[in-house]
Amino acid sequence: MITELQTELQTGRLVLKKMSTADAASLFSIWSDPEVTRFMNISSFSDESQAVEMIELLSSLAKENQAIRYSIIESKSGRIIGSCGYNMLDYDNARTEIGYDLGREFWGQGYASEAINALTKYAFNTLGFNRIEAKVEPANLNSIKVLQKLHFTLEGTLRQCERSKGTFIDLCMYSKLAAD
Repeated sequence: MITELQTELQTGRLVLKKMSTADAASLFSIWSDPEVTRFMNISSFSDESQAVEMIELLSSLAKENQAIRYSIIESKSGRIIGSCGYNMLDYDNARTEIGYDLGREFWGQGYASEAINALTKYAFNTLGFNRIEAKVEPANLNSIKVLQKLHFTLEGTLRQCERSKGTFIDLCMYSKLAAD
């Protein structure tokens, strides 16, 4: 059964709000940083119009209940500090894949864990999913630490399974089950 996706989730310090084109300037400042996009499947943006295009693409996927992306907003400042969401929603198999990014100045403060924990709870408790996946490049140690902290299990390495920035890359497959 397909559930209507919530457009806002809240945590102690964060609001996860469905992305809109009004977020483009803030997200452009994050997605134009080569350190942030280093392990993403996009190259650093050079123009704000690229952020608008990305948000519009993600919004069209959300309209079709295929994916949803949230802007991560720091509650106390109201600033957009990153994004996260479900890269795909597989209702037939009760599974999803998560993705996330944070502006560099917000790294190491527990925001990623807090946002991913909210996505995890929503997927299991509201959407009724059984499995959450995350694919991470082996060199992305910060992201791996976040997943380990949240008790995701490393299932193995998918060798040269995707092309990123012109080259084939390995991805580590992490998962968490509702029963974990």
